[in-house]
Amino acid sequence: MALSAEGDLSASGTALPTLLLDAGTGARRVSALLEGAPFRGTILLSHLHWDHLQGLPFFASGDHPDSHVTLFIPPQDDGADAESVVARMMSPPLFPIQPRNLRGDWTFDVLPPEAFAADGFVVGAFRVIAREIPHKGGTTVGYRVTDGHATIAYIPDHCPTEFGAGPDGWGDYHPAAVELAREVDVLIHDAHLVPAELAAEASFGHAAADYAVELGRLAGVQKVALFHHRPDRIDDAIDGIVDGFSSSVVPVFGAHDGLELAL
Repeated sequence: MALSAEGDLSASGTALPTLLLDAGTGARRVSALLEGAPFRGTILLSHLHWDHLQGLPFFASGDHPDSHVTLFIPPQDDGADAESVVARMMSPPLFPIQPRNLRGDWTFDVLPPEAFAADGFVVGAFRVIAREIPHKGGTTVGYRVTDGHATIAYIPDHCPTEFGAGPDGWGDYHPAAVELAREVDVLIHDAHLVPAELAAEASFGHAAADYAVELGRLAGVQKVALFHHRPDRIDDAIDGIVDGFSSSVVPVFGAHDGLELAL
């Protein structure tokens, strides 16, 4: 997900992204938004699973002689440094180059302690708060990001049933998730499952769309974007899930490739 702050414009008036949330295969699309210019900004990874990282070496504007990129990962249980963790996916024999071989000026780091403080930390034109969110297989965080004009919450992978069934059977509305989502303009949330799939598949680390919508209502958000769709769910089925929330007090829409939101 690419974010542009107010005033970050190219010569043609296109908004220039300076903050990326995760670096899955969608990172390749960011180069077109930059109109061939090098990326100068920050990448915040929510966690290190492949679907959030594998676009990194194919991000042409980042792999550019004039790029200036700072990449943060969540703190690791074993205390590993950021570059060595990324290199577990991106190094021979699994990949021809290592992170240090990306062109441009790259810095790999672990999120600082202030990211988890009450006011978060400053990332370019943004203020970012990170909170640990239950998932599977490694530390996962969600982010709350504001540029002073608009605020989003980004919780792409979330297993709320880790804290129990909760009041609706979809998982607990725990304080970290509610804090990130509180009164944001858009909550972008894991909607991998529907309630009927939870019993068999919640243990893989994902949430039901119904949880995302109810979290949005409880947190007083303006809109909920259903995200991280189940890969085998066709577009018509996703549209059907979204349509099922037509009477929701919080407007709901399905995130999709190429979606642009002006806040």
